[in-house]
This record gives sequence, C-alpha cells and structure tokens, in this order.
Amino acid sequence: MAYLELKNVHKNFGNVKAVDDFSLDVEKGSLVSFLGPSGCGKTTTLRMIAGFEQPDGGSIHLDDEDITRISPNQRDIGMVFQAYALFPNMTVRQNVAFGLKMKKAPKDEIEKRVNEVLNMVRLKDTAKRYPHQLSGGQQQRIALARALAVRPRVLLLDEPLSALDAEVRVALRGEIRRIQSELAITTVYVTHDQEEALSISDKVVVMENGIIQQVGTPQEIYRAPQTRFVATFIGTANQFFGKVSGKTNVSCETLNINCGKVGDLRDGEKVVVLVRPESIHVTRTVPEKNSGNTIEGIVETITFHGAVTRLGVNVKQQHVVADITVASNELISLNQKVWLSFKPDACKVMALDE
Repeated sequence: MAYLELKNVHKNFGNVKAVDDFSLDVEKGSLVSFLGPSGCGKTTTLRMIAGFEQPDGGSIHLDDEDITRISPNQRDIGMVFQAYALFPNMTVRQNVAFGLKMKKAPKDEIEKRVNEVLNMVRLKDTAKRYPHQLSGGQQQRIALARALAVRPRVLLLDEPLSALDAEVRVALRGEIRRIQSELAITTVYVTHDQEEALSISDKVVVMENGIIQQVGTPQEIYRAPQTRFVATFIGTANQFFGKVSGKTNVSCETLNINCGKVGDLRDGEKVVVLVRPESIHVTRTVPEKNSGNTIEGIVETITFHGAVTRLGVNVKQQHVVADITVASNELISLNQKVWLSFKPDACKVMALDE
C-alpha cells in the first residue's frame, strides 16, 4: 500500500483549473519529482500535500491517515522553499533548532538532533554564523537541515535549487539525494529542470496544465514517452510529420521513414515520428551499411557540449539535430554535406491528436 496517496485531487483558482483529477501513489522512502513548465500545477499540488492549500475535491492520505482537512502544523511534514526562509536574526544553530523548540523537545534532544543534521549537511562549523554570512548553497543546506531536524514523515522541496548557480545546483542535488537515501525519508521534489528530476528521482511525474501526462522511472520517461508533450519536454526530439504508409512506414513531405512498426495506427493517419539526437549516426560519406533510414543534409550549426557536440542539419528545409561524441572520428565543419542514419527502432510514432 502507498505511504502517501493522492486520490482524484483537483484545485481551481476562479475559472482556471490548476490541478485536475490528480491521483498518485508514493512509496515509503522514495523520492518522487513533480516536473513540468511554469503554471502546470506542480507547486499547487505540493502545497495541498503540505496543507497550505485546500483541494476542491479528492483526498490526500498519509500512512493510512486522511490528512485532506488537517492543518499544516498537525501533518508532521517538513518543507524546504526556494527562498530558504531562514530567520536572519538567528544563528544557524538557532534556525535548525527552531522547529524542535516549537515542539517543546527536551534541551538535550535538541542539542543532539541539531548536531546530527548539521553533520549530515556537512556544515557543523557554521553553527554560530548568521544566514547573511553564508553562501546561497550553504543557506539552502541549512534550510534542509531545519526541515530534517523535526524528523518529518514526508519532506517536501519546492524548487529548492533554482536560485543557485549551475555548479552549486549540481553539487547540492547530489547532496539532497545522498541525505534522502541515507534517511530513507519519503520526499516530494518540485522542479522545472528535467536534468535535475531525472538525476535524483525514483519516480518522475510529468505535468502539463494541471494534468499528469506520465508517471514512471527516469528511464521510462526518457526512453518510452507516452505523449508527444513528454517526448519533447524531456530531452530533445526531432519531429517528422507525415502519414502512415503501410505497416512500417511514415510518408513525410520530403522523405519516407521506416519505423519498423506503427502499432495500431491506421493507413493514412496523420502522425509525428520522434527521433532522439543521440540515436542518429553522422557520416561524411554515404554509409556502407543500410541502417534503415539514411538522409542527406547540410550542417548549419555546431554546438559544443563537452563530451557531446550537437549538430544542426538542414534536411530538405527541415532542421534536424544530431549528436556526435568526442570519440567520433568524423571531423565535421559548417556547411559540410553529411549523411544522417537511424534505425527503425529509434523511431517513436504518435498520432497527432496526442
């Protein structure tokens, strides 16, 4: 049975449906991310779990207890905000101890717990400092320590890293995952950053316009998207528009694509074929082996991304992106003619009404 369960939850703000028929089971000790663009309902859903917003319908259960109408301070839930929300007039130690004092915990227990969580976030040496004396990354780790000190049943994190620079974000998301795994604390993490969600989550919930588009492991979300929105929002996907032609092909305006299989799509039905950039092999000459699909184009852009270089190729007036790795022996230059090859099983065919 799920530890945290949302059943048919919905929330409206006036005529706007912020969250629509949201149902989700979260296993105890897991980290689940709500991922989607701004305004998709992910933070509203988090706030309903915390009790800061009341759902217009549906229910929320935690450890078999219906908490839908329970006040936030009675839910035993910890929350970390984007803006840290530390008390500027309190030292780090006082900030971390605040929740425990509100719970009237014994003094020796407070001392022990504060030391434990400061060690956990590796900031024990900052205990006597004030928030303004810390970096943004350190402040966020203290906010995390404060939430963990009260040993909540669930930890909620609302865009906790969005105010930090890229290098600190990468380091801190690893710290969050380490601490979450170490404590085996059930965690719900809100982010608009797909890399962040895919790198730390046990399960990802992709949302759009208040609706769940797909729930799955990071691998499932990336490799087997169920909707066109998920396929294009998670990572990059080339889109080829056309019509089903037989049981294996899609006929586009300027090319014919062998997709291996088109499922139960009807002949002549309008579809889009999605192909990931890393699934495309790039050569300077016509490839000797037939991979199933080979198209010719001219290189228009070259973007270096460290281990990967992304090419933008003009294929009969369509922009196609393909990735080559540093291990590739192909030296590609701008305005060069290249051949792009991809296998039928690299194609994801979807009806256009999805």
